[in-house]
Amino acid sequence: MDRQAKAIEDVYNRRYLGFRNALAGIAGSYEAAQDIVQESFARALKSRSSYRGDGPLEAWIWKIALRIALDQRRKVVAEPLADAFDPELPEPEFDDELAAALRTLSPRRRLVVFLRYVADLDYAQIAEVCEISSGTVAATLSQATAALASALGNEHANLRALGEAAEQ
Repeated sequence: MDRQAKAIEDVYNRRYLGFRNALAGIAGSYEAAQDIVQESFARALKSRSSYRGDGPLEAWIWKIALRIALDQRRKVVAEPLADAFDPELPEPEFDDELAAALRTLSPRRRLVVFLRYVADLDYAQIAEVCEISSGTVAATLSQATAALASALGNEHANLRALGEAAEQ
C-alpha cells in the first residue's frame, strides 16, 4: 500500500463516524450516508494521484463526499458547495427543538454548522471543503450560533447537543 493510500485509510479509520453523521443530514438517513462514505473513500483511493496536497487530505475527501451526496440528490453543482446543500438532522426526534431551530438557518449556515459540530472539522478544513475563507467560516458560525441560541433559548445555547444527537 502506497503512502497516499495509507493516509486515506487513516482518515477513514479516524473519521468515519464524522463523515457518516454529517452526510446523514444531507442524504436523509444514516444508511444512505454509509453508502456515500464508502463511495467517497473508494473514489479517493482510485483518484489519489490527483490529490496535489494543496490543502488537508481530509478536506479533499470531504469535497468528494459532498459532491457524491449532491449527485445522489440529483442537483446540479452550479454554485459553491456551501450554497448547494440543505442538511437536516436525519432523525429529528433526538431533539425536536434543535431540528426545528436548524431548519431556520440558511443552507450555507446549516452546512457549516454540520461540518463543525457533527463532522468536527476545524475552520481551515471547513473553508477548504466549502471553498470559502476561514474568516467567512468564523462569521458564518458566529451568526448561526447566535441564531440558534436565540431560537432555542439559553437551555440549548450550547451546540454540543447537535453532535450528541448525531452520535446516537
